[in-house]
Amino acid sequence: MKLVVFGLSVSSSWGNGHATLWRGLIKALGALGHSVVFFERDVPYYAAHRDLSELRGGRLVLYPDWDSVVGVARAELAEADVAVVTSYCPDGVAATREVLDATVELRVFYDLDTPVTLERLRAGASVPYIGPRGLADFDLVLSYTGGTALEALGDLLGARRVAPLYGSVDPDVHYPVAPIERYRADLSYLGTYAEDRQESLLELLVEPARRLPTRRFVIAGAKYPVEFPWADNIYFVCHLPPAEHSAFYSSSRLTLNVTRGPMAELGYCPSGRLFEAAACGAPVLSDAWPGLDEFFTPGEEILVAATRDDSVAATGMADTELERIGRAARDRALTDHTAGRRASELIALFEGAVSVGT
Repeated sequence: MKLVVFGLSVSSSWGNGHATLWRGLIKALGALGHSVVFFERDVPYYAAHRDLSELRGGRLVLYPDWDSVVGVARAELAEADVAVVTSYCPDGVAATREVLDATVELRVFYDLDTPVTLERLRAGASVPYIGPRGLADFDLVLSYTGGTALEALGDLLGARRVAPLYGSVDPDVHYPVAPIERYRADLSYLGTYAEDRQESLLELLVEPARRLPTRRFVIAGAKYPVEFPWADNIYFVCHLPPAEHSAFYSSSRLTLNVTRGPMAELGYCPSGRLFEAAACGAPVLSDAWPGLDEFFTPGEEILVAATRDDSVAATGMADTELERIGRAARDRALTDHTAGRRASELIALFEGAVSVGT
């Protein structure tokens, strides 16, 4: 199949979770014999933090504005089997019009931000990447979030056929490596700053750091405000590029997974960072949310914390026990959560939707 994708970004992982996921999926689809053309608007904040040197399995089209690329998009769509528009695509509404007018076999919307989409709708706010007819005209709607979110996409946006396509990890990119001293941590956290993660991050990392002044804590990510409540034993790494993720996780006795508020409320929305850490063999301490046990078994493949006491207790566990949990998590990630596994699931979803349509 030839896929044409109109998305947020694949060239820069700065401040978003889309790029790493698409890189792994595109590479895995290429290994299966499919091809992908990815359209990305060339915006300054991603251009300044571009960390992609080669899009394996696909071709990247960077464009300055929609008018300058619409002719190219139409030409690619004329030869495509599947067209995909994603959430937060800067030209999502215009791209949707072109996709619906094209002669492709399958028109797909992939919401990688379903909890945010639904939260905005329920608050009466506009969703800039979805047009006035919602998702009713797409043959298939994919959601990064499962559970009740799938039904809500139908109820609120008219999606006719909805299926989950969860996050994944590329095991060729994320794997155990030798630890690096500057990333060494008793408890680490990697993630872009978000206000709706702040309370959990305070509870599960900042407060434990204050209780354990002789332990070392590390936070890495973009967009952290100056007024973030740092402690003397919390060390900060500004924007960690994907090439450094394996070293970061491999240098952690324990790493924290914190879920954004709307995602935690809906559940069934594992972050890509969760799979990355697991693939590196890092023991993961996660906040609790519905469906977590569908991806990793609590107590065996992952640790779960609700309070600062839980976090402190996990940080104090023996190295041998943490290492056992990390190995089990890696085994599960490599079995069930690779980009190759998701690519096969994606093709099966495409084929199922086509057969229903015909």
